[in-house]
Amino acid sequence: MQAFYIDRPPDGGQRFCIYHPAQGGRARGQILHLHPFAEELNKTRRMSALQARAFAAAGFDVLQIDLLGCGDSSGDFGDASWQAWIDDGLAGIEWLRRQADAPLCLWGLRAGSLLAVELARRLSEPVDLLLVQAPASGKVLLQQFLRLKLAAGLMDGDNKGLMAALRQSLAAGDTVEIAGYRLSAALAQGLEAATMLPPASCEGAPRLAWLELSSQPGAELTPVATQTLARWQQTGYRVDARCVLGPAFWQTSEIEIAPQLIEAGTAMLGQALPQATVTSP
Repeated sequence: MQAFYIDRPPDGGQRFCIYHPAQGGRARGQILHLHPFAEELNKTRRMSALQARAFAAAGFDVLQIDLLGCGDSSGDFGDASWQAWIDDGLAGIEWLRRQADAPLCLWGLRAGSLLAVELARRLSEPVDLLLVQAPASGKVLLQQFLRLKLAAGLMDGDNKGLMAALRQSLAAGDTVEIAGYRLSAALAQGLEAATMLPPASCEGAPRLAWLELSSQPGAELTPVATQTLARWQQTGYRVDARCVLGPAFWQTSEIEIAPQLIEAGTAMLGQALPQATVTSP
């Protein structure tokens, strides 16, 4: 494991990275990890590290990058914009491509899934995707985040019109404070516009591995996920989607891990995906 910084002109800042080189010789592939949003990043650190190590042990180069204003990277969360995060993701891809010539996979967790999809649209080469607990859309994720402020208002007995006021502030270009995080209008607007729609076309039949978690054994994919995956299949992606048993570790009060998720993710990237199938236990 190697820890280092990537310089990010023109702002002059740096992005903290952790690189897990493939074990056992030549890399069979390269993986860029795109982390979740706000406090979910802190909740998922442990799981992301364990999954990255499992991928490296399976023969993949893995790069974890803290986006602008997140983790150990420079800047404040309030400085971040969706476009800046896209640019950081592209910088991470560029760094990986200089290390080896191997197939590329974008591994997104929660909001990172939206970012991975956006990057896939912008790349000229086919790229595989591993999306874990992907939200239905950026609009849904932003609404969930804003409700944290609404919940605080309920506790204080002053919630009337709070959501409308937040929306108005963001629409006016202001920064708002949510659960200890300063959310800029540029980040909120970019996140709200982000979708899980596939690229208009793709070549080379790239792979999409989709993972959801449930606390109930034998759970199936959500209807929204099934509809989303059907669109990706129609575009030409080879899809493997699974629902595995495990806690909602991105939102639990204590740091938790989901061993079955790690096993499933490693297995899905370590083998050829079946042609155009959506499966669930």
